[in-house]
Amino acid sequence: MRVGMIGAGWIATDHLARLARFDGVELVGVCDVEQQRARALAGAASAYTDWRELIERESPEAVFVCTPPQTHREIAVAALDLGLHVYLEKPIARGLDDARAIVEAASRSAAVCAIGYQWRAVEALDELREALGAQELGLLIGIATGPTKSRPWFLDRAQGGGNLLERASHQIDLERAIGGEVEAVQAAASGVRLAQSAGERGDIEDAAALVLHFASGAIGTIQIAWTRDDLPGSYSLDVLGSDSSLHLELDPGFTLSGRSRGQAVEATTSQHPLDRTVERFLDAARTGAPAAVFCAPADAAGTLIVALACEEAIASGDTVPVRRS
Repeated sequence: MRVGMIGAGWIATDHLARLARFDGVELVGVCDVEQQRARALAGAASAYTDWRELIERESPEAVFVCTPPQTHREIAVAALDLGLHVYLEKPIARGLDDARAIVEAASRSAAVCAIGYQWRAVEALDELREALGAQELGLLIGIATGPTKSRPWFLDRAQGGGNLLERASHQIDLERAIGGEVEAVQAAASGVRLAQSAGERGDIEDAAALVLHFASGAIGTIQIAWTRDDLPGSYSLDVLGSDSSLHLELDPGFTLSGRSRGQAVEATTSQHPLDRTVERFLDAARTGAPAAVFCAPADAAGTLIVALACEEAIASGDTVPVRRS
């Protein structure tokens, strides 16, 4: 499969290293607004500063879109309309109109589109769902604290949505994958700068707490924090059902432990969820199975709607209903 990489930042570098582990994948071009960065990542492949030129000259069968959220709509819609398979980094877009345009483009295209919410690919999720069975969910507790790579657009709320959209949306997506639809949210942000310094400061919060009210009656909480590089991270999800208490350790271990219906529950992961996500995308593209990906555009659009409601709740201090129409 001929693959083009659009965007040459740290996540594109990570994806390229993973693609190198799969047979039958050829990198044909890399595009970035900074030509030197595109060349550094491209290696023996061609380097471009215009993604349209990459597509026209190299004729890739698939593209990985690893650019800031505000650019996703133009690139993804154009690629899908050309019949190219698209792996689109999360979030699906910065705004809802752009997200809906991508969902519509994917629905009318024969190509496959996957969104990079890789925690849906954690193998232990199957065991977690099996352990829960038909139990009622009462509480989901998500933790996501630790360092991350700073990017200029990440520090600008209008461009990237900051910690909430770039990081907390992973936990929102995971809790939705387990708990179902969210009807309303509450949220609050800390004014303390945990990671931002005087020389690198944006208009985003470094820490926030979210509360998700699920249609089922369950409550989900999410605590996020961007911390300094020398501090340890913590990423996990606890799920409390009517007869269970389950702990899903996320990055880097991806293990499940706890009890359900009086029985011990243990599960491990044999493959990193990012590897599973990319491999599933490639397999779906080769077989023409858009529904086989772990996170389809419509799933990611639903997560964006909840994240935007949380953004509104932080600004207003109100309980905000999630409007899906």
